[in-house]
Amino acid sequence: MFKLLKRFKTKDWIFMFFVVGLVVLQVFLDLKMPDYTMELTASVSSGTVTMNDVWYNGGMMLLCAFASMVATFISGYLIANIGSSFARTLRNDLFCKTTSFSLVEMKRFSIPSLITRTTNDVTQVQMFYSVGLLMMIKAPVTAIWAISKISTTSIEWTMATLITVAIIVAMVGLVVGFVLPKFKKIQKLTDNLNDATRENVTGVRVVRAFNAEEYQEAKFEKANDSLTKNQLFTTKATGLLMPIMTLCMNGLTLAIYWIGAILVNKASIPERGVVIGNMTAFTQYALQVVMAFMILIMVFVILPRAIVSAKRINEVLDTKNEIVEGSKTGKADQVGEVEFRDVAFRYADGVGDVFSNVSFKAKRGETIAIIGATGSGKTTLIDLIPRFMDATEGSVLVDGVDVKEYSEHELESKIAVVSQKACLFKGDIKDNIIYGHDMPVEDDDLRIKRAIDVAEAGFVYETDKGIHSAVAQGGTNYSGGQKQRLSIARAVFKDAEIMIFDDSFSALDYKTDMLVRNNIKKELKDKTVFIVAQRIGTIRGADKILVLDDGKIVGEGKHEELLKTCEVYKEIALSQLSKEEL
Repeated sequence: MFKLLKRFKTKDWIFMFFVVGLVVLQVFLDLKMPDYTMELTASVSSGTVTMNDVWYNGGMMLLCAFASMVATFISGYLIANIGSSFARTLRNDLFCKTTSFSLVEMKRFSIPSLITRTTNDVTQVQMFYSVGLLMMIKAPVTAIWAISKISTTSIEWTMATLITVAIIVAMVGLVVGFVLPKFKKIQKLTDNLNDATRENVTGVRVVRAFNAEEYQEAKFEKANDSLTKNQLFTTKATGLLMPIMTLCMNGLTLAIYWIGAILVNKASIPERGVVIGNMTAFTQYALQVVMAFMILIMVFVILPRAIVSAKRINEVLDTKNEIVEGSKTGKADQVGEVEFRDVAFRYADGVGDVFSNVSFKAKRGETIAIIGATGSGKTTLIDLIPRFMDATEGSVLVDGVDVKEYSEHELESKIAVVSQKACLFKGDIKDNIIYGHDMPVEDDDLRIKRAIDVAEAGFVYETDKGIHSAVAQGGTNYSGGQKQRLSIARAVFKDAEIMIFDDSFSALDYKTDMLVRNNIKKELKDKTVFIVAQRIGTIRGADKILVLDDGKIVGEGKHEELLKTCEVYKEIALSQLSKEEL
């Protein structure tokens, strides 16, 4: 929990210093008021009170109360500022850490879990630092100061207070120890609830197509019920603390007056006024002690869940990135070259290699196509080029330099990727096409038009707003083919030296597929192009086709050559086209 304190900024520590000072001042003022109450009560009981005594003691009590209120207000404002600033820092650190993850790290945490950690978990930690931290400072100061003042008054009253405190501590420890395991489950159950919600929203078309609304509702209901039951248990258990505290507080008050009555009876008549005054002041001191422990109880209610949340946040922040960037740049005489040298890849939890002994070279201006059965490792293979993952063995070179030696920015500037699943972001079409280019360029409009033309995304101009037409989150207001074409346009706009199209023509009709490929061949002739596809028609014009099967490259060459020399390629081709068409 306190490991996160290292993320406090200098301003937060300065504010915390002032908060501690203000809390000490507040406690001093709160504990000073009973002194004036004692003097006034003693004067009244002895019959020597005057209006000057009333005005003086009453005025000082009002002044202490007002000053305490001001100190409370300022300290509350400062601690709220600390909590908000700290939460902003945590969210930013979590977001930046998540964006730095490779595919290996992303698989360790589910998407709903990362969302929960960035939102709900940060909120729990913020609540502790905004409320709990102030309480943790105030409660011990109040308890220690008040106990030190009452310990010199009466041994009987002091013993009654200490017994009450012992009962409170024992009950709090019992309840907190009982509910702590349940608090640990809450965040995981929240992950499950977010997972069920996200799955239902993103897959709504499939749910309706298969008439599975009741199934999804039951799935959500199960996750919802588990979270609700767990929260009800913790709420009921912690709810017992307040009645226990109230009972202890009232019992302590009765004990003080009962002991006080005995002490008054034993005291001489002149001393009775002093005893009554002490009893009145002691009652307030004792209640301050009990209130301090009540405040600690509130901390113990917040703390377990905050500890769990802090642990989950630290799990993300402390995750060591598999991808460690270098600092080299490519060789000027090898622009656009990609080479695989005896490359093998194995997942961390995998039994065997996805592929092994992969070696080939792509030169600038060449189009390299990759084809193979589903699950043969086509996407994994090209993911090694932009370093979404690192090869287990061998080397992947871009422009004559191992990708592991590049800085992240340098390598990414050389490569444009169109992924299997077209990904669009909320905004408008222009924002999505120029994505990643923050600074406006004079010829942006011409580049955008060129990108749209190459991607055959002319539907953009058929809308009233053109490139300023709205795009919903995930591009849900566009068809699969339209999203793919906009993704292709985004890659073309980037104008990188290496273009990777990972099965990004699958949602296009054959005519549009052909037109887009022709445009790419014409407009991107100086680029190194990688195409992963299942259609023979999409890749048959490539300069080099790699055929993957059972983790090996079983064929390499042009379309006509592979039909004669590679049985696997021939089988794939004949499954799609007749002999005459081939």
